[in-house]
Amino acid sequence: MRVLAVSDMAAKTYYDYYTPGKLDEFDLILAAGDLHRGYLDFLASMAHCPLVYIRGNHDDGLADNPPGGCICAEDRIVECQGLRILGLGGSFRYRQGENMYTEAQMKWRAARLWFSLQRHKGFDILLTHAPARGINDMDSLSHRGFETFTQLLERYEPRFFVHGHIHRSYGVHIPQRTQHGNTTVINACEYCIFDI
Repeated sequence: MRVLAVSDMAAKTYYDYYTPGKLDEFDLILAAGDLHRGYLDFLASMAHCPLVYIRGNHDDGLADNPPGGCICAEDRIVECQGLRILGLGGSFRYRQGENMYTEAQMKWRAARLWFSLQRHKGFDILLTHAPARGINDMDSLSHRGFETFTQLLERYEPRFFVHGHIHRSYGVHIPQRTQHGNTTVINACEYCIFDI
C-alpha cells in the first residue's frame, strides 16, 4: 500500500503543478494538519483513495467547516484501508487557539480513548500534528512535542507515527524519517511518500 502524507504547506507537485492521474498511485492520503481547506478538498476530489486528516494549530474553524470528502480522525480511531489510525491534532499551547493544548489536556484526550484502544486492540498509525517529546521536536514552547505521544508509541508500538509541525526548513538536521523502537516516524511537512 502506497501512502502520501502531507502537512503544513501545499505540495506544489500535487497542487500547483498537478496533472491528471498524478495521485493515482496512492492508496491512502494522511493529512497531519495546517493545510487549508481548499487543498484538502482538492486532494480528496482528485485522488481515488481515502484522505484521513487531523487539525493543526493553525486550523481554527476547520471543525465547523470541514473539508469535503475527507475523514476526520480527531480524537478517535478510524479504520481505513485495513489500518487503525489514531488521530490527535493540535500543538503545544503557546498562545490562545482552538487547537492548542497543555500536556495535561493532551493526556486527557488520549485517556478518553482507552476503551476504543482496547476494542481496536491498539492502532497501526498515530496521526498527529505535533511531534512526540524527544523525537524530532524542538525546545521552544511552540514546537515542543508531547510526552503523551511518546508514551503511546512506547506502549502500543504502532507501525508508523506521522506528524507535521516541524518544518524541514528549520534546519538541515531535521529528518523526514526516523525510527523509534519498532515505529517508523514520518515528518510529513509538505509531503512524504511511504509504503506499508
